[in-house]
Amino acid sequence: MSYSFEELKEDVAAGRIDTVLACQVDMQGRLMGKRFHAQYFVDSAWKETHSCNYLLATDMEMETVPGYKATSWEKGYGDYTMKPDLGTLRRIPWLEGTALVLCDVLDHHTHEEVPHSPRAILKKQIARLEAMGLKAFMASELEFFLFDQSYEDARLSGYRDLQLASGYNEDYHIFQTTKEEDVMRAIRNGLQGADIPVENSKGEASAGQEEINVRYSDALTMADRHAIIKNGCKEIAWSRGKAITFLAKWNYSAAGSSSHVHQSLWSLDGKTPLFYDKEGRYGMSELMRHYVAGLLAHASEITYFLAPYINSYKRFMAGTFAPTKAIWSKDNRTAGYRLCGDETKAIRIECRVGGSDLNPHLAFAALIAAGISGIENKLELEAPFVGDAYHGKDVREIPHTLRAATDALTESKMLREAFGEEVIDHYTRAARWEQEEYDRRVTDWEVARGFERA
Repeated sequence: MSYSFEELKEDVAAGRIDTVLACQVDMQGRLMGKRFHAQYFVDSAWKETHSCNYLLATDMEMETVPGYKATSWEKGYGDYTMKPDLGTLRRIPWLEGTALVLCDVLDHHTHEEVPHSPRAILKKQIARLEAMGLKAFMASELEFFLFDQSYEDARLSGYRDLQLASGYNEDYHIFQTTKEEDVMRAIRNGLQGADIPVENSKGEASAGQEEINVRYSDALTMADRHAIIKNGCKEIAWSRGKAITFLAKWNYSAAGSSSHVHQSLWSLDGKTPLFYDKEGRYGMSELMRHYVAGLLAHASEITYFLAPYINSYKRFMAGTFAPTKAIWSKDNRTAGYRLCGDETKAIRIECRVGGSDLNPHLAFAALIAAGISGIENKLELEAPFVGDAYHGKDVREIPHTLRAATDALTESKMLREAFGEEVIDHYTRAARWEQEEYDRRVTDWEVARGFERA
């Protein structure tokens, strides 16, 4: 199903494609870029285009955040170069006459990749694995809530009195999800047509909650797909007068939405599963044990890249299928890290810490870096946890707040060596800005609680 540049040129000449979206992935995992007239793209812009460098130094609301070394008002907010990666070129079936390509972000003068751009961060960790003769395969499951209002109506209502697509828990529920097929079928077929191989969709553990699952792939391809999936799901829902949220915890009484990340290492040719050893306990190879030990040893340090916002930490509640403990266990959904496919070549570790609000390139990169640290230092894997991890005593906790996760990120020697000092300083600034913004806001909850009684 891959789509070549030559095929694009043919489609442009025949009038089938008239628009090309050239997109970069920003710090929040969103697609940012330009809509090119397709003829101009195939004539010229396929080589490069440009964007303001503030796109990798803003918050969710596109605020020009002070305190970044890479760019600022003092430096004039100049340009970055966006270089299309033609290997990511694809048709977008849900947008008429449209193709999309993802771009690498380059320094405007040196044409070197910008170190703190999400794709560059992940590519650096993939290169480290390749130098070790290893290849990472990953799959991310995405959960979200579907609402009957449009985004416009939800905004005009102040996001109050929102109507979910269902009135009850629809986990694996066929009848209820039949009612949602107008949107979910369009999502499945649209993504499939955009060269993203879909496995299934299903109802999830709360009213109105959905999950979309696509086939695993190498780490960069999967991260790219993840970013396109989120954008595509929103566009498809919007086109049908509906709204979707990937907020990790949209409502106190509802389950959170996760992005579980399945990971395994293979030979460079992708044919030999290196996590599998039929003689090992549960079928785990020594390499896998070291990798998982690295994930656990650095669990607090990488949490920010799995849970990047204030809201992310409100998802970590006991009894909600979101983990609270950074421990591993065999096929146990109460653990932060779950062993799946034991005793088979499909053996893998599932990280259940991440929410649906994560940036896939950053999350995958952090997980790989932690795993590499475990391999390089031959870390010994602790015994698996058995039982209900929510009530586990004296076991490793997931940081309870963004503030705690930011401190762990800032102090991480492993991540500073893996990503680079300036990259970690850049994302530490993003994390601290998120906290600063929240700390000075007045919420509906505190007004309702204290207006009369304070």
